Amino acid sequence: MILAAGQGKRMRSDLPKVVHPLAGRPLLAHVIETARSLAPAKLCVVVGHGAEAVRVRFPEASLEWAKQERQLGTGHAVLQALPHLDEGVVLVLYGDVPLIARDTLASLVDAAAKGSLALLTQHIADPKGYGRIVRDAAGKVARIVEEKDATDAERRITEVNTGILAAPRKLLAGWLSRLTNDNAQREYYLTDIVGLAVADGIAIEVRNPGAAHECLGVNSKSDLAALERLLQMNQSQRLLEAGVTLADPARIDVRGTLECGRDVSIDVNCIFEGRVVLGDGVTVGANCILKDVTVGNGTEVKPFSLIEEASIGANARIGPYARIRPGTELADEVHIGNFVEVKASTFGRGSKANHLAYIGDSTVGSAVNIGAGTITCNYDGANKHRTVIEDDVHIGSDVQLVAPVTVGKGATIGAGATIVKDVPPGGLTLTEKKQLSKPGWKRPTKKK
Repeated sequence: MILAAGQGKRMRSDLPKVVHPLAGRPLLAHVIETARSLAPAKLCVVVGHGAEAVRVRFPEASLEWAKQERQLGTGHAVLQALPHLDEGVVLVLYGDVPLIARDTLASLVDAAAKGSLALLTQHIADPKGYGRIVRDAAGKVARIVEEKDATDAERRITEVNTGILAAPRKLLAGWLSRLTNDNAQREYYLTDIVGLAVADGIAIEVRNPGAAHECLGVNSKSDLAALERLLQMNQSQRLLEAGVTLADPARIDVRGTLECGRDVSIDVNCIFEGRVVLGDGVTVGANCILKDVTVGNGTEVKPFSLIEEASIGANARIGPYARIRPGTELADEVHIGNFVEVKASTFGRGSKANHLAYIGDSTVGSAVNIGAGTITCNYDGANKHRTVIEDDVHIGSDVQLVAPVTVGKGATIGAGATIVKDVPPGGLTLTEKKQLSKPGWKRPTKKK
């Protein structure tokens, strides 16, 4: 079960805390992904504040949902989820602790499977705010005391409770039924089950996280920013170890998955969202954004380019300041240059649009050259229409192609033309206008 019912007042936001983004995904999504890696029979999320705002972001049918109508403590929250879970080991996670690792959780589950209560604890230099692990004279865990209820001596304990635990469902249900709210917070503490387990003679197994950052939680925007940088630096380190050249490991954001071939180079301030695949020898210039993109070997993406939901072939050149919109497929050796926008279009091998153009809803053949200022007029105010430009077409500057229209193979269109009918293959097509000069004409002046 994942506890995600808290309001998160310190976030100072109308959004429930667990849907705030970390590396491009809600905090809760990270926890769900890790939980699923353990192949649980059931996965239940406990929601409370902003329940619908949480649920709408996770439409998967495989999730169970439980609602905590009143915030009466973690013990009460767990009790809401218990009816949704079958017999076996119950693992309790938190929707605002997103970096917990699979191996750490697997060790807890294995310990609880032997009939024990398994706790995840860690030693920290400054334990302020955490529940302390109180051990008996033999060094065994006796109970957990929350800071507000702790004595001065107990507050000096540096072993703290992370809140994450695992236990057989039958035992957990029995302990939850015996909880009371006789404490400073007047809440039903989940941590009180430790004392009940000791009283019942149940073994308590303690495990520690593989890395200290695994148990960091989010209670404020400051916490969220710190975790973002930590996560991004971890991802940068993995990329560096895989042989990727990063101009500055502190200035790259991966908000999804980034797969890189050999000899990939990424400049500063680049953002990768969704699933991005960069082939061998790809270079990405500064300040680029790539979302759900595949880039072929040897392609160069120049600075300040935005590419979304597109496929780019090998040895292509994109940008600078290019925008490639969803549904675009560019073949090998395509050039899309300065301030060129391409949407829902295909470009054949070696075709070029190097300057100030808009190509939308188009099929562009091979070896086509599109001049500066050319646009496809694909929208009539109600419907989109397609432009077809066949192989080896040359289009001059400042041409308007009014769709639906087809430009035949090998045709040339002169500068400034407005094409409203199909163009035959080969030859030159113009829409001629006379040039008129008026000697002695004077510009109008501004009235005083």
